[in-house]
Amino acid sequence: MPDGFAARLAALSGAGRLRTLEALHGAQGPEIDLDGEALVNFCSNDYLGLANHPRVRDAMKAGVERYGAGAGASALLSGRSAAHVELEAALAAAVGRERALLFSSGYLANLGVLAALVGRHDRVFHDRLNHASLIDGVKLSGAVHHRYPHADAHALAAALGTAPATAEKWVVTDGVFSMDGDVAPLAAVAAVCKDAGATLVCDDAHGFGVLGAGRGTAAHCGLGAADVPLIVVTFGKALGTAGAAIAGPAEIIEYLVQSARTFIYDTAPPPALATATHEALTLALDDASLRTRLASNIAHFRAGLGARGLPDSTSTTPIQPVMLGSDHRALAAASSLRARGLYVRAVRPPTVPEGTARLRICLSAAHDTAQIDLLLDGLAAFREAA
Repeated sequence: MPDGFAARLAALSGAGRLRTLEALHGAQGPEIDLDGEALVNFCSNDYLGLANHPRVRDAMKAGVERYGAGAGASALLSGRSAAHVELEAALAAAVGRERALLFSSGYLANLGVLAALVGRHDRVFHDRLNHASLIDGVKLSGAVHHRYPHADAHALAAALGTAPATAEKWVVTDGVFSMDGDVAPLAAVAAVCKDAGATLVCDDAHGFGVLGAGRGTAAHCGLGAADVPLIVVTFGKALGTAGAAIAGPAEIIEYLVQSARTFIYDTAPPPALATATHEALTLALDDASLRTRLASNIAHFRAGLGARGLPDSTSTTPIQPVMLGSDHRALAAASSLRARGLYVRAVRPPTVPEGTARLRICLSAAHDTAQIDLLLDGLAAFREAA
């Protein structure tokens, strides 16, 4: 056993960068039980409040009764079920793409898709604030890559102009950025890609179900399959379940079936999970009141920041960062809120750039305004005590 890990852990703790695990004793939701401590939860990506929705729970139970607890094998052996096929068809229709393919997680989808599609001699251009799974997928591809300044379509265009004429060019971006909550300038990025002959891949983990009448960031920006050929959607955010899919041209999806290692060699997601996700997708698309309540909660939070003299995050999505800069100050803010019964975690480097430690507040359609006001009052009290 190598030595030195205790010292490394101590160094992380001293720097305010030691991460800790805590366990819920009950369902995900706006109120949680954390080891017997009742807290109002502002850490969850369950944006529409579907993780514990009765219809989603019932669909999961029905799926278990029909298919059992697990898939039992990879999709290319005996692990693929009718539930998987039906969910893929519904997802492809939701985003207006020819075909979709399921993966066990968003991380595995991004690793598998980028490693399979992008060749060593290709060129990849990716936003500097992309999710870690996209960064790792680009690295795994072995291609020459360039990280362009965040959300800067002009810089992207300039960088694309340096690529060899013979190279395949790929552009990779989040739809909604997970730490700042800002929406990618997808229309401008798509236009740049069209001019440069580049293929655009959008990871819409935090936009799908929330933006574009639930159909995601591309729909929100008025873009179709010709503009954004490949979209990754994940289910652990607005849909409240788990897993992911890539949607795009049928020919590319079929190629991924043959070549994406994180699909080929991974046990298929449980069929019951697919039935629950399908029900969550139906709710997300058909029940506009969920998005209306979410939008109202976002507006209430932002208005409350202004009313209390707190800085506006500028985000219009459920992700509302409160920037604190110092790692220790972010931890102190999270501790202060917890003392008031509010659960918000401090996010620090390397998850975010140096000097941008923050509270990452996540709002849900399941929150009520009284809970949001408690949070706003807690933020104001921490500022006044500092």
